[in-house]
Amino acid sequence: MRHGDRVLLHARNSNAVMETMFASWMIGATWVPTNFRLTPPEVAYLAQSSGASVHIFDTAFPDHAAVARAENPACRLEISIGGEGGNDWEAYAGFASKLTRPADVDRDHPAWFFYTSGTTGRPKAGVLTHGQLDYVVCNHLCDLMPATTEQDASLCVAPLSHGAGVHALPQVARGAATILLSGERLDCEEAWRLVERHRVTNMFTVPTILTMLTRHESVDRYDHSSLRYVIYAGAPMYRADQAHALRKLGKVLVQYFGMGEVTGNITVLPPALHSEDDSEMPVGSCGFPRTGMDVAILDDSGQALEAGVSGEICVRGPGVFAGYHDNPEATAKATARGWFHTGDLGHMDARGFVYITGRASDMYISGGSNVYPREIEEALLLHPAVAEACVVGMPHEKWGESGTAVLVLEPGANATAEELLAHLDGRLAKYKWPQEFVFWSELPKSGYGKVTKRDVKHLLQKDV
Repeated sequence: MRHGDRVLLHARNSNAVMETMFASWMIGATWVPTNFRLTPPEVAYLAQSSGASVHIFDTAFPDHAAVARAENPACRLEISIGGEGGNDWEAYAGFASKLTRPADVDRDHPAWFFYTSGTTGRPKAGVLTHGQLDYVVCNHLCDLMPATTEQDASLCVAPLSHGAGVHALPQVARGAATILLSGERLDCEEAWRLVERHRVTNMFTVPTILTMLTRHESVDRYDHSSLRYVIYAGAPMYRADQAHALRKLGKVLVQYFGMGEVTGNITVLPPALHSEDDSEMPVGSCGFPRTGMDVAILDDSGQALEAGVSGEICVRGPGVFAGYHDNPEATAKATARGWFHTGDLGHMDARGFVYITGRASDMYISGGSNVYPREIEEALLLHPAVAEACVVGMPHEKWGESGTAVLVLEPGANATAEELLAHLDGRLAKYKWPQEFVFWSELPKSGYGKVTKRDVKHLLQKDV
């Protein structure tokens, strides 16, 4: 393993995951973690596209390792985690003591290939640099969890390969413990038991997981009064779920809006601005710009829009990545006119609070009018029978596109299309009403806990 090498890692959460991260950086190599829930062909593509010269695989994934080996001729060293023999990660522990100084790298040296989830095609490797990550650690400590020290503890409930790994860095910087769940799947009871046992003070999660945690009956059986910051990101949180979490946990919620390309550093909504009372918080907002970051709402020509006017949410500053690895066209498009273009639509109010309308790719046009699924989903979730909601635009002979609402109902609950339309009456303009309601037992989700609308559309088309 040499300076400039790329180190592919495919493993479940463990101490070894963090060790591979710091070992890579100590020698000037680039860390290339993958989500352990990916399939063998998906991981093989990441190995090949990154040009990884080192593969490190958890022994639970022999098929992934074999396909990656076959597809990536650049690989010259394979290491296992959890196995036996000279090529297992633990066998290399003795070499650590020989490395007394880190490799010489500057702020622009690649540290991490942060792969996008690939919701609009093949995943792209966002190049995160050492200087960028230095800034992110400082910013997280400033904006997300101030006053973190070695007395704190953080619970990790998501894969360390992505946002949870970024969240772990400020814990290391401050000497705070990071506690891992014992298994690869979320166990709500274990999570709350660990919060009580270790007096956990902060945790990073996504809205779907936070909702699962706070709606599980065990939340009332364990002491979680030690929590100061429960950070959620990755998608906006429905207001009904947000209010419920506040009732269960108190004013400890921290929301941030960000993306892998900017390591989460776009906006923040701190605990003081969360409330069950709509009049005491900017309901629907993902917060104000992060310290040191510049956020703007731009039109198609790159011009800044006035407060209250919708456009694309764009950001610039030291949290923005160096570009996509080996993809200059995508880099140029994403960073046009000196701004990183998020692909999210929204507006900013006069006070500087940002509101996300939805992904540009989620919007559909029905009868000549732009329709944003997000606000329909929010309205549907206010119905007591609805647990989860996903609205997508589907082809329609008369209107061009119309909305199909895919719903997961609360256990034992029932609802008809007529009841749901009556519920929307007065809440939404009629042109936004879904033309069809479909009821499923669950919604397809990515490895990061997000509902994958592409998969929802695909499943709907199969049912036609």
